Amino acid sequence: MVDSFEKIPCRIFSDYKEGSKFAAEEIAQLIKQKQAEGKKAVLGLATGSTPKTLYAELIRMHKEEGLSFKNVITFNLDEYYPIDKNAIQSYHRFMKVNLFDKIDIDQNNCHIPSGEWKKTEVKTHAARYEQMIDEAGGIDLQVLGIGINGHIGFNEPGSSIYSKTRLVTLENSTRLANSYEFANIAQVPRLAITAGISTIMKAKKIVLLAWGQMKAPVVKASIEDNITESIPASVLQNHDDCIFILDESAASELTRFKSPWLTGESEWTPKMIRRAVINTALKLNKPVLSLTNSDYMDNGIGDLLVEHGDSYDINLKVYYMLRDSITGWPGGKPSPVQISSQPERSMPFPKRVIIFSPHPDDDIISMGGTFQRLHDQGHEVHVAYQTSGNIAVTDEFVTRFLDFAVGFEEMFGLDSTKSHQISDEARSYFAQKKSRQSDTAEIRSIKGLIRRCEAKATCRYVGLTDDRAHFQNLPFYETGTIEKKPMGEEDVKLTMALLREIKPQQVYCAGDLADPHGTHKVCLEIVFESLKRIKAEGDEWVKDCWVWLYKGAWQEWDITEIEMAIPMSPEQVLKKRFGIFIHQSQKDSVPFQGTDSREFWQRAEERNANTAELYAKLGLTQYAAMEAFVRWHY
Repeated sequence: MVDSFEKIPCRIFSDYKEGSKFAAEEIAQLIKQKQAEGKKAVLGLATGSTPKTLYAELIRMHKEEGLSFKNVITFNLDEYYPIDKNAIQSYHRFMKVNLFDKIDIDQNNCHIPSGEWKKTEVKTHAARYEQMIDEAGGIDLQVLGIGINGHIGFNEPGSSIYSKTRLVTLENSTRLANSYEFANIAQVPRLAITAGISTIMKAKKIVLLAWGQMKAPVVKASIEDNITESIPASVLQNHDDCIFILDESAASELTRFKSPWLTGESEWTPKMIRRAVINTALKLNKPVLSLTNSDYMDNGIGDLLVEHGDSYDINLKVYYMLRDSITGWPGGKPSPVQISSQPERSMPFPKRVIIFSPHPDDDIISMGGTFQRLHDQGHEVHVAYQTSGNIAVTDEFVTRFLDFAVGFEEMFGLDSTKSHQISDEARSYFAQKKSRQSDTAEIRSIKGLIRRCEAKATCRYVGLTDDRAHFQNLPFYETGTIEKKPMGEEDVKLTMALLREIKPQQVYCAGDLADPHGTHKVCLEIVFESLKRIKAEGDEWVKDCWVWLYKGAWQEWDITEIEMAIPMSPEQVLKKRFGIFIHQSQKDSVPFQGTDSREFWQRAEERNANTAELYAKLGLTQYAAMEAFVRWHY
C-alpha cells in the first residue's frame, strides 16, 4: 500500500544519476527493439537542466556500448521565441551540444520548433510540425521535465488539454525559473513555441523526470491530487503508459515519504516518530506538549499510541529531541566528557574547522552566525572558497574597480600606463559586448579578483587571518558561462589536498541541491567524493571528522530533519547582515540570482527567522533567528 495515494506510477532513485541511467535504458531498449523490427524509433525530447544527465548517459552508451541512433527520429517539445538558433540559450544549440553532435544520429531527423520563424507564419509552421510527427508514426517515447508551476513543455497553467503546437506566453514564474540561463530576467523571452498537451498525450509512452526538493510539491500535486488545468502535469494521470522517474528529494512530499503512516503499517523509528508528531503539531497549530490522544487518533498517527503508550510520553520524547538540537556551541561545548544531549562532540576542543563555500559569499549568507560563533569560541576556522564566482559580477563593477586602480596609481605617482591600457580595453570590450556574450579570460579574472577581495574582507570581519582563507578556483566552474562542467578529477585532487593539509575535525558544506545554477550540487559532490576517497585510503584523522550540511540562499532544511540549530540574538542577526553587505558586488542587482528577486541578506534573514518561529510554535524558546544543519554520515 506504500503507493496507494499515487495515481501515476513512480520509480524513485537515490539520486538523479541513477534515475537518468534508468531512463536512458528505457530509451535504449526502445531503439534496439525498433532496430530489430527494421523500424524508426521516434523520440520526443525535452531541454533544460533536468535531462542533461540522461543525454550524457545516452552518449556514453553510444560510445562505450555501441548504441546506434541511425534509426532515430526526434521531435523537441519547445523553443524560446524569438531567439537565434545559435544563441547560447537556444534549445537548438542545447540539443546539439548536449546530444546530437555526439551521437551518430542523422541531423536531418532532428526536429525542433524554430525561434526564427516569422510571427505571421508561426501557425503554419506549427501545424506542419504536428503533421511531421504524424507522418513519422507518432511519438514512441516522450521525455518530459516539469516546471515548479506544473508546466510540461511550455504548457503553462490553464493550457487546454486539447492544445497543439503553438506560440504561448510564458508565465513570470517560468521566466524567473529560467533566468539562470540569462544575465537577468529582462533578457528572458516572454514567448515560446511549444508542443501542446494534446500532442504530448498522443505519445505511446511518457517518461517524466524530476530532480530536487524544489520540484517536490508540484510532483506530489501532479501524482496524488485531482486533475486540474492549473497543474498541467496532472493531466498525465489520464495517460495509459506514463511513469515519473524521481530522485529522493523530488519524491519527498509524496505521502509514502511525508506521512508514510497513512499508507499502511510503518516502522516507528525515532526519526519517523519525530516527523509524525512535529507535522501533526504544526498542522493543528499546537505546541508539541499540548497534543492529545485524540489529536493522534484524528490525524492518522493513532498506531503510535498502541506501540509507545500515552501521547504525553511521546510528546516529551519529541520535545527533548527538538530541545537537544538547539545549541549555542556549534563546535561542541568544552567539557572533559561528552555531553550526550548535544548535537556535537565536546572533545576535542578547540577543533580545526573547514567551511566549504561554493561561491565567495555562501559562508556568510548561509551560516554567518555559526561562522562567527565558531571563531569567537576559539576554534581554528578555515574557509575554502570553492569557485571564483566571477560570472556573478556585473560589468559596471569591473569599470568601477579599474577606475580605482588607475586613480590610486596616479594619486601616489605610480606608473599607471598598464592600468590605463587594461581599463581602456575593458571599456572598449563592454561597449561592443553582446547581451549573451561570454567574457574574456582577462575580464573573468578581474571579476574573480573582485569577489576574492570581498571574501577576504569578510574573513577579516569575522576575525580570521588571511591564511585561513583558501581560494580553490575549482576548474569545473571556469567555463565563462552559466553552464558548468561536471565534477572532474582535478577538482577532487585539489579538495583532497586541502583536507589533508588541515585535517579538520569538523567540515561544513552546502547541502543545498535546490541551487538552480547547479554549482552547489557539484561542489557538494566534490567534497563527498574527496572524503570518501580519503577514508578508503586509510587516513586516520578522517575517522574523527564530522560533516555538517547547511542550506544555501534557496531554501532551508525541513524542521523534522534539523539535527543542529544555532540560535541568534537580534545583535547577531545584524552582525551577519553587515557581513553580507561586504559583498557589494552581490548587492542590489545580481546577475543569475534565480527565481527570488530579493537580496541575499533578505532571503537569509527571513529563512533564519522562520526556523526560529517554527521552533517557538512547537513550544521551544523564541529566538530572533536560527541557522540549521543536518549531519552527513560517510
